[in-house]
Amino acid sequence: MAANEPALESDYAAAGFGGGLAAGGKCALIVVDMVMAYLDPASPLYAKGEEALAITVRLAEAARENGVAVVLTNVEYSPDGREGGMFFRKVPALKHFIKGSPLGAFPAELGPRAGDSVLSKHYPSAFFGTSLAPMLAAQGVDTVLICGYSTSGCIRATALDALCHGFVPLVVADGCADRDPRPHEGNLFDIQAKIGEVVSAESAMELLTR
Repeated sequence: MAANEPALESDYAAAGFGGGLAAGGKCALIVVDMVMAYLDPASPLYAKGEEALAITVRLAEAARENGVAVVLTNVEYSPDGREGGMFFRKVPALKHFIKGSPLGAFPAELGPRAGDSVLSKHYPSAFFGTSLAPMLAAQGVDTVLICGYSTSGCIRATALDALCHGFVPLVVADGCADRDPRPHEGNLFDIQAKIGEVVSAESAMELLTR
């Protein structure tokens, strides 16, 4: 950065980005695609997400203990990927989510529990083409805590659609991961500036147990 160039944060703030969104009265925890494709070191999609998994497991346990809705999403396609349309064509790696692939499975420590909701999706956002928005609205949810993989893809898309559907998106920074720290950090910055609030696991836990 040149000596006379403003810091990125102050430059965005001066332009009118980064307004605050406060958590509402009822939240849900959305765990986006936290499946073996991103956790198995042998997988081409491995995102080094073990720490984010451990944090999310703790948040999910706290949510269940406190009556907070837990929604787990996964990705699943037929062999020709027709449900994914142009997305499946654009990202050949999605072939690893064809139905029956072990890479599409939830890790044992985060498998669905009684009372959880599981939604299979075909596109990046957990809201697109699913019943998530009306399901949350019917429960009176106004705020969503978002964890999962990957930050630059399905996390960002889910946060943006949450905002567009009228929910306050709170992205748990250390509950997310990406295959490289650069898109991870860059997208967290942009989410905070334009979409929602980026929060710590500690803040998320306080919200779940308040």
